[in-house]
Amino acid sequence: MNQPTRQKSPLGVIFLTVFLDMLGIGIIIPVIPALFFETSNDFFAATVGYDTRSILYGLLIACYPIMQFFGAPVLGSLSDRHGRKPVLSVALVGTMIGYLLFGVAILYQNIWLLFFSRMLPGFTGGNISIAMSSISDVSTPETRTQNFGLVGAAFGIGFIIGPALGGVLADSSIISWFDSSTPFWFTALLTLINLILVRVNFDETNHNLTDSKISPWTGIQNIIFSFQTPQLRAIFTVVLLLSLGFTFFTQFFSVRLIDHFKFTEKDIGLLFGWIGIWIALTQGGLVRILSKKVSPFVILSIAPLALGLLIASDIIAEEVWMLYIINPLIGVAQGVSTPNLTTVVSEQADARQQGRILGINQSMQALGQVIPPLVGGYLNTLNRSFPLLAGAILTILAWVIFVWVFRRKAKSEVN
Repeated sequence: MNQPTRQKSPLGVIFLTVFLDMLGIGIIIPVIPALFFETSNDFFAATVGYDTRSILYGLLIACYPIMQFFGAPVLGSLSDRHGRKPVLSVALVGTMIGYLLFGVAILYQNIWLLFFSRMLPGFTGGNISIAMSSISDVSTPETRTQNFGLVGAAFGIGFIIGPALGGVLADSSIISWFDSSTPFWFTALLTLINLILVRVNFDETNHNLTDSKISPWTGIQNIIFSFQTPQLRAIFTVVLLLSLGFTFFTQFFSVRLIDHFKFTEKDIGLLFGWIGIWIALTQGGLVRILSKKVSPFVILSIAPLALGLLIASDIIAEEVWMLYIINPLIGVAQGVSTPNLTTVVSEQADARQQGRILGINQSMQALGQVIPPLVGGYLNTLNRSFPLLAGAILTILAWVIFVWVFRRKAKSEVN
């Protein structure tokens, strides 16, 4: 008598997928700001002023989430219809091509190709939301938060290694042929490895395929739907504000490091690697411990406030040693907020809608990543501290709204 084939747990492959994806993202963190703001970098002619570079930097950073805003919910719906594995594979192919083109754009100093090379993987860059959907497919209500925390740990570990590795790969003083394009060749190779792992080792997790509607305007429709639906309106407002606030921090903190502290690509990479250690410890350990003892509503009644105050603290930091104390705490606050917020979002939908709801979540986060670089590029020309100040204010506002809307739920969980 034939025994039924037992499906392997996808958590290990998802962990590796997110790790390699975040390693690739982390590698480029020190490189892009240096292209625009480091005085020794010759990507721009000397006649291109600081204000122009700041505006172009904001536009370049914004084009990725703009395309992700349209692409992520489409990929989420496609994964509901056709399965997680084939759609994740397509997303990784687009990401790999984007990294290759970015390296070419640096070599040929082509600003237009630079923009296109971020737009393509932006549209196909739904791999994180698909990974989250896969985790939701195989999680129970009791294990959902800790499984999302596992993804957060992969995020953190990739964040430890990625920025430091990117800073080293772009430093010609280490090896003569290293330059600003080298991290992108390496990242393209990592994405290829990621694709192979998914094709060979990832078992499909979506066994409730649905005939989801697919449209290039899904992102806009999802935003409208989320704000028109009472049970979604409040939580997605919090998601949007937190995304806005943290994006102001992540996209312009490196600029402050270059301008105020004269950091090099390697210096930026090492600091972000130190932050990543704390994110990994938080999401790989602390989140799992807290998920067994404290509800997401209680955690989210505290963590976003701490995050906002810590971002504000970076504005007044005047010594490098202060950065190495403040920013790990930012990693902890963000590390406990993200998986718990994803859990609250995921709980708003049944099993057949996980792809759509988490696609909406990705759309909201992408929208939150579009506005800060567009506005922040201009704010940065007025005052170098304004982007971080905007991030702190928006994060605290997200906390205020969450506490106001969910205060009864948090009290009931405590009692």
